[in-house]
Amino acid sequence: MAKAVLLLSALCILAFANLAQCHDQVLNVEGSVYCDTCRVQFETRLSEYIEGATVRLVCRDIETEKETYTVEGVTDKNGKYTLKVEGDHENSLCDVGIVKSPREDCKDPALGFENSRVVCSGNVGMHNPTRFANPLFFMKSESVAGCKEVLDELGLFPLEF
Repeated sequence: MAKAVLLLSALCILAFANLAQCHDQVLNVEGSVYCDTCRVQFETRLSEYIEGATVRLVCRDIETEKETYTVEGVTDKNGKYTLKVEGDHENSLCDVGIVKSPREDCKDPALGFENSRVVCSGNVGMHNPTRFANPLFFMKSESVAGCKEVLDELGLFPLEF
């Protein structure tokens, strides 16, 4: 009987420890921002990473669509960012998106590609505290020289530049 009580007590302690861990959860969302120099809406060898671009992660409640969490960050010299996300956002849809480009020559957002969905919950079977967002980008207003050659190398249909 004493062993059963001891085992039950140990299970209760572990359950409470796990619950406490969920409230102190911290995840990192990592990603990058680049300049689409060819205006093709994907990365090429002519793409340039943007230092100083502002990104924002916004989580919204699944049912009410009300904002539940927001954090902003800025890219480093390699165009990379890391956003610290506190708490568990299992009942939210979280998107990281571009806010502002520091480059006047590359500040056009690509409609439909401004955001990347990210899972910000530790209760979804992923044990790594780092989440990776798809690359985000701004586009130049005009394509740079060499884009046609890059697209030919990739075997894509000829586009006019």
